[in-house]
Amino acid sequence: MQASDYEYVGFWARVWATIIDSVLLCIITFPPLIWIYGREYFSFETTRFVAGPADFILSWVFPTIAAVLFWIRKQATPGKMAISAIIVDAVTGNKPTTRQLIVRYFAYFLSTIPLGLGLLWVAFDKRKQGWHDKLAGTVVIRPKLRGPNPVEFKNAMAGTVPVDLSL
Repeated sequence: MQASDYEYVGFWARVWATIIDSVLLCIITFPPLIWIYGREYFSFETTRFVAGPADFILSWVFPTIAAVLFWIRKQATPGKMAISAIIVDAVTGNKPTTRQLIVRYFAYFLSTIPLGLGLLWVAFDKRKQGWHDKLAGTVVIRPKLRGPNPVEFKNAMAGTVPVDLSL
C-alpha cells in the first residue's frame, strides 16, 4: 500500500456510509423488536430508555459486536465498504489493533456528547479524523481511483483515438 494511492475520506462520504449502515441495522433489528414488543415499541409515549432485555441486546449489544467484528475482519462496515473506505492505524497505515477498534467504537459516544462536535470535526480536520479517530489513533482512507477501470479509448489499428471534447 502506497500512501500516495489513497486519500482521507471526508465528512459527506462518511455520512453516506453511516446512512447505509443505519438502514441495514434497522432492516435487521426492527422486525424482531416489533415481534417482541409490538408497534408500541416505536411510540413516543414510552419513557423507558431500554424496553427490556431483548431491546438491550438488539439495540445496543448487537450493533457494538457487529461493528467491531466488521472492523476487525474487513476494516470497514458495509457502509464504508460501499464507499471503498477502510480504517487503518493513523501512524503506520496498517490494520488497527482490536484494542484501537474497541476504543474507536466507544469514543463515538464521547464524540457525540458536545452536540456532535466530535463527529463534525471530520469536516475540518486536515486528516479527516473525528475525535473517535483521534482517541483510537485511526484514520479512514480509500483509494484515489475508485472506479473499476480508468477510461480508455483505443483504435484497434492505430493505438489511442484522439477525443475532441469541445462542443
